[in-house]
Amino acid sequence: MSLLVNEIFYSIQGESTFVGRPCAFVRLTGCNLRCAWCDTAYAWDEGREMTRQAILAQVSSHACPLVEITGGEPLTQAETPELIRDFLDKGATVLVETNGSLPVWELDQRCIAMMDVKCPGSGMAGRMEWANLDRLRPQDELKFVLTSQDDYEYAREVVLDLKKPVAQAHFIPAFGVLNPRRLAEWILADRLAVRLSLQLHKIIWPPQARGV
Repeated sequence: MSLLVNEIFYSIQGESTFVGRPCAFVRLTGCNLRCAWCDTAYAWDEGREMTRQAILAQVSSHACPLVEITGGEPLTQAETPELIRDFLDKGATVLVETNGSLPVWELDQRCIAMMDVKCPGSGMAGRMEWANLDRLRPQDELKFVLTSQDDYEYAREVVLDLKKPVAQAHFIPAFGVLNPRRLAEWILADRLAVRLSLQLHKIIWPPQARGV
């Protein structure tokens, strides 16, 4: 069986608690959402079919123990869980970046889910699969991309209402939209136990650069 792959590349992890580490990325094609601030719209439909074996071979050429499966939305493809398992069986640490609208509880217990929680500014808040928040594992992480104070307040309430702990909740200012200083001030004022995260790859390379 094959998957539709948009790109495979080797770069610096720009988000998550693994930020700054070299990482091999597998960006799969297709997404069921259309977020207002999406920076990977090219992955909605561009891609080529690759077998799991071909994907593993190309990623192995980078000799990197950290692998991220991303998109688009990787969970729209039926073979994605098997691809994740392939990498795990080879000893890789696997991050799965997912948009929060599809069930995550059937993912291999060894991987790390990097799950978005869509705020109102994305235009997709109504598409969240809220049951995911009750099924996350202790190693999983949440991401909130914020465009405004309204988004911040929405995200703050989600974090305060969490019934299960996660490894980290990241508050990310939408690049070029929300001033990181303003976000820092809100977090400090509320003494909120979250991490302000900047998209490191967009600071190092041009924000619209592909394959970085």
